[in-house]
Amino acid sequence: MEEPRSELKADPRDRQGAPDFDELAPIADVVAGERTRDDFFDAALDLDSPSTASEFAEIAGHGVDAAREYLAWFERIGIVTRVSEAPAMYERNQEYLDWRRVQRLRTEYEAETLLNYLADERERDESYAETFDTDSPDEVAIAAHASETGQSVEAVWTDVSAWKTTRRRIALLERALQSESSGTTGRRSVT
Repeated sequence: MEEPRSELKADPRDRQGAPDFDELAPIADVVAGERTRDDFFDAALDLDSPSTASEFAEIAGHGVDAAREYLAWFERIGIVTRVSEAPAMYERNQEYLDWRRVQRLRTEYEAETLLNYLADERERDESYAETFDTDSPDEVAIAAHASETGQSVEAVWTDVSAWKTTRRRIALLERALQSESSGTTGRRSVT
């Protein structure tokens, strides 16, 4: 291999000002997602409480101007809802996300499969009700139940959370199984 021409070689004095690579931003911070839109979409899903464009930008790891544009777009398509004007604050639109899940269930599964899933979830729900000796996960006093049963608070909280998830699944499956005549836009009918 040939030596590079002298004008292409670095002068030893030039090397004194070499960058300190330890001071550069970590690569994970630079490449947060495959696309900016994905970063903002993930941030929108995290908006459990009202947030400003600045807070949204921080969650997404991008600038405030871009955050405002994405919030406006997400509001137009229903992913987020504006909850105040001054300052403009947004939160995730859970109804929209549930609607999307119902549409996906209707598209991807036949009614018989959805009915089987629903039966499994109802059985799980009944098991939780029996375990906790109550009709609703909201009625469980987590610390008291842990003390009474000798379980850790974390274990009881995990079970109560799983029960709440089961209830949400039941609601989504029931919505997916509603017939077109009830005013839904699904393609399948359970009759």
